Amino acid sequence: MKYLKAKRVIDLVLSVLAAVILSPVFLILFIAIKLDTPGPIFFKQKRVGINKTHFNILKFRTMRIDTPKDTPTHLLGNPDQYITKVGKFLRKTSLDELPQIFNIIKGEMAIIGPRPALWNQYDLIAERDKYKANDVRPGLTGWAQINGRDELPITVKSELDGEYIQKMNFAFDVKCFVGTITSVLKSDGVIEGGTGALNEGGNQ
Repeated sequence: MKYLKAKRVIDLVLSVLAAVILSPVFLILFIAIKLDTPGPIFFKQKRVGINKTHFNILKFRTMRIDTPKDTPTHLLGNPDQYITKVGKFLRKTSLDELPQIFNIIKGEMAIIGPRPALWNQYDLIAERDKYKANDVRPGLTGWAQINGRDELPITVKSELDGEYIQKMNFAFDVKCFVGTITSVLKSDGVIEGGTGALNEGGNQ
């Protein structure tokens, strides 16, 4: 698809600009995270990328270093016991996702696309295969994220990812981007410890 080439150029240019413009914000968050709890500033986790390849997604660390590894938040039982004070703010505002700007620059992610699944979320990966949602770069945000986010069950989220694949163009990406800003400001669909709350078990 011709748009995919243009989309990559747009992603690269916007991400480099964002990294420069947001550098003061990064510095403030670096200091806040280090002062809050012991541990690294960044959190790396193996995720599923384009064509089901694996890459390490980058986030600001929001949980204690003794949190069980590679476990979706909703499977922790009581995730609040692991989330740090600064982490709670970062997750509510989605600022923990900012370091993924560097994943985008590296070509592992896009600004808009299906959110990358954990490497061991086999049910989600299989469901997305039905809609070819694993065949594109995963996104920092996407159509499913502005239509329910953590509240959506796997089947519905995958259908929305498939809808994005079918409609993918510049105008639709802009719609997703603007919708993301609105969702973040309202903290829409953010449920700690539970995804798929509208219907069935969640995914990430």
